[in-house]
Amino acid sequence: MTVDRIVHTVAGTFILLSLALARFHHPNWIWFTVFVGANLLQSGLTNWCLMSTILRKLGVPEGAGVGCSR
Repeated sequence: MTVDRIVHTVAGTFILLSLALARFHHPNWIWFTVFVGANLLQSGLTNWCLMSTILRKLGVPEGAGVGCSR
């Protein structure tokens, strides 16, 4: 997997998990969804993501583009 795919997968998982927790455990879990959404917005506006930086330093390969393999 590439950095972008991991970031998107983790963000989607966090959103779905926090929505499920808000529905079945406690409504305040919706704030975790807000946090993930705010980070996605910040990443889109600034083109910088902490998780991407960490994954790159761990040696996860960059993507060559959508649908391309290395």
